[in-house]
Amino acid sequence: MYPSSALGEFLRSRRARVRPEEVGLSSGVKHRRVAGLRREELAPLAGVSVGYYTRLEQGQSPNVSDEVLDSVARVLRLDDDEVAHLHRLARVTRASEKVRPERLRPGIKLMVDSFTEAPAIAVGRRGDILAWNRLAHALLAPHWPFEGGKKPNFVRIDFLELDFSRALYADWEQKARDDIAYLEGSLSRFPGDEGLSALIEELLTLSPEFHAMWTEHPVSNCASISRDYRHPDVGVMTLTAELLRTPDDEGQGVTVFQAEAGSPSRERLRRLAGLVTVAAGQAAREGSSA
Repeated sequence: MYPSSALGEFLRSRRARVRPEEVGLSSGVKHRRVAGLRREELAPLAGVSVGYYTRLEQGQSPNVSDEVLDSVARVLRLDDDEVAHLHRLARVTRASEKVRPERLRPGIKLMVDSFTEAPAIAVGRRGDILAWNRLAHALLAPHWPFEGGKKPNFVRIDFLELDFSRALYADWEQKARDDIAYLEGSLSRFPGDEGLSALIEELLTLSPEFHAMWTEHPVSNCASISRDYRHPDVGVMTLTAELLRTPDDEGQGVTVFQAEAGSPSRERLRRLAGLVTVAAGQAAREGSSA
């Protein structure tokens, strides 16, 4: 699946979004065989030959210049995140090296545990939750065990545990597209990660929703996202998730969820923290008496 067809799939998805009249061309016949711009329409606008652009979509131009990529991006009206994604895809080689298995650094675990008033998780490049504090557990996956065993993958939860995820996220479709954008970004940076490719193949097979959205190739850096969470115990909370990338660039990061000061969401988050504290104390007492 990767990387031979990835660049072409991305470019075709973005060509399909651009109407000829948006770039100063006549729409031509009423019913066009190809949605959006044709290759022969895009190429001269980008200042390259049709043959060259065709080879680019086919992944046969490994030495394409930044100038050409930027020119294509301009015609396709890509945003900053999409331009960066295009450049990464164009630089991926066919013989991608395998990547090392993900291992959570002890310091990252300590950082996650240090947050006591905000949900926090350490997340891997495949969407695996590598560590979480109790408040994040109560918010994102209370039906999973907090300690011991394998922790969940948030993309699997969102697409394969639909009853839970559709109830949790007020805008499930946007959350789902953000999940796919996260995987798209990871795959462009770590094309040799066999586990990541296997996860995508699994979801393409098991989830019709994932399959449909994957063909759209949504792109986002996922650095700061605000969304509404519907928690059964405290109600709806508007939280901003800030993703802090680790400096070693192995695809891991720490996500912290915060509510605006003085807002109803902040008060509800405090209430949830109180419930978590009570539950943790009760569990500790039960454990000591066992």
